Amino acid sequence: MKKIITFNVITMKSTGRIVIAGGTGFLGRSLARHFHDGGWDVVVLARHRPEGSDPWHFVPWDARTTGDWVRHLEGSEALVNLTGRSVDCVKTPEHCDEILRSRVESTEALGRGLETVKRLPRVWVQMSTAHRYGDPPEVVIDEDSAFGYGLAPAVGAAWEEAFARAVPMEVRQVVLRTSFVLGRSGGALPRLASLARWGLGGTVGHGRQGISWIHEHDMNRLVAWAIGDESVTGAYLATAPGPVSNAEFMRALRSALGMPVGLLAMAWMVRIGAPLVLGTDPELALCGRYCVSRRLREEGFAFRFPDITSALGDLYR
Repeated sequence: MKKIITFNVITMKSTGRIVIAGGTGFLGRSLARHFHDGGWDVVVLARHRPEGSDPWHFVPWDARTTGDWVRHLEGSEALVNLTGRSVDCVKTPEHCDEILRSRVESTEALGRGLETVKRLPRVWVQMSTAHRYGDPPEVVIDEDSAFGYGLAPAVGAAWEEAFARAVPMEVRQVVLRTSFVLGRSGGALPRLASLARWGLGGTVGHGRQGISWIHEHDMNRLVAWAIGDESVTGAYLATAPGPVSNAEFMRALRSALGMPVGLLAMAWMVRIGAPLVLGTDPELALCGRYCVSRRLREEGFAFRFPDITSALGDLYR
């Protein structure tokens, strides 16, 4: 087993450049801020400039074609690809097509961009999804588990296959199969917190479905670790070591928010209300998986927030 890595390699000051593709969403802006605060030159590639005045460099990119943006890859230390349409939506045929194409086409475009570069990045960190493993009701999943069946596993497979085709052999390759990232500024957690504050933060369905999660701070540290440690390569589950059931998660969230009770949401209620009221897929709440990364444990990555109580307590204290 490797010696446990301290945070020194993860927070090192650098004058290097990191290019974050798809960096205007919740996760991308959190990651850009993390590296900018660490002294990196951060370049964000995305379709639309976000509101506000972020201190890093924004470069327009349609996520499909090459263009002048490729010059920012020249001599960069790392490329991180987060590009992809949100899955927090009703799964119409049009949305499913966008979810798949936005991931595959953007990855292929980055690969074509790297073909024009003389000084390649040292590492390409590629986002993927823990949903590749499907929704087994009780099995605890690690990197060696069988992949699942359905839309999300198929999209995850196509995403990673596009990455394998696109990445140059000379570039170190890291794939992060990411679980539910917890943060107050975006993602699904603010919506869940609002429901809990309204007294609607009870168990969803039978409550036994697994929730695998990671605090946004640990997610940022994990990406930095993947960039800074030359021995890190291949696919990892980006998830904290303490997955919980839906019932446990909602109980911990109510506790962090100081809400003593929350109304139970029956499965039929979620199937009706999720698409009509929240505009999202009910399966995101009714299904889940228990993931624990064998590779992160064996390679010594130390989580700052390994359990759900400390993670939600940090976010809502």
